[in-house]
Amino acid sequence: MSMRKPYPSDLSDEQWALIAPVITAWKARHPSVSGHQGKYAMREIVNAILYQNRTGCQWEFLPHDMPPPGAVKYYFYTWRDDGTDQNLHDLLRWQLREKKRRLADPSLVVLDTQSVHAAVGVPADTTGRDAAKKVPGRKRCLAVDVLGLVVAVVVLAASAHENTAGIALLDQVAEQTDTVEKALVDQGFKQRVVEHGKSHGIDVEIVERNPADKGFVPQAKRWIVEQTNGILMFYRRLVRDYEHQPASSRSRVFWAMTSVMARRLTGATLPSWRTA
Repeated sequence: MSMRKPYPSDLSDEQWALIAPVITAWKARHPSVSGHQGKYAMREIVNAILYQNRTGCQWEFLPHDMPPPGAVKYYFYTWRDDGTDQNLHDLLRWQLREKKRRLADPSLVVLDTQSVHAAVGVPADTTGRDAAKKVPGRKRCLAVDVLGLVVAVVVLAASAHENTAGIALLDQVAEQTDTVEKALVDQGFKQRVVEHGKSHGIDVEIVERNPADKGFVPQAKRWIVEQTNGILMFYRRLVRDYEHQPASSRSRVFWAMTSVMARRLTGATLPSWRTA
């Protein structure tokens, strides 16, 4: 750890110990052209990514006592493109599930989508308007387990139909694991998703809303995905979609959940940005 004063989003020694094996192994496989180990500590690179995720700042507004934006960008995009961000995320999810005395992979997932506004400058060809929710931007689609941990992420234009999101999520879930037997979805998803689930051996159940319910009423088991969406809103980089590429938006979810799971595994908490 550097001698700088720590930020609330920084990894503790215990949390870094969970993440270090993946990052140091990656670094060993990717030595610099000149053979040196790199100018910046990998822990500080990860801390800078987590800082930006939590605060929502632009690249050029990263604090001066962190590695320069160019270096942090390089690792963020490289790890996004080679899947290191997801590998790290999935490893922590398996550890946390096992800590909760569950099998590493789930048998049930819950699917949902959340439309978020896109920032100015985000390419128009990657965005759209959610006609139902009147939101111009992108649609963040999640498959989570009963602990609210993310199993699959898909980012689409907000104009994409729930069926498109559901099919893409089921494909990712099936690619990730063969243990999932059931998926719960809301009434926005239609029969096409149910049929597609059958092709993967997944029983998709459309959970009907009770017509007598007024306002928001949490549905058994399905509520957990709403909780995960709420947790992601603590990470300001995810409150609005600032990313030029949907792949970067997807990576931001992995990093946010990596931070969440590292803290849960070590019994730590992080104050919300609403805290005085």
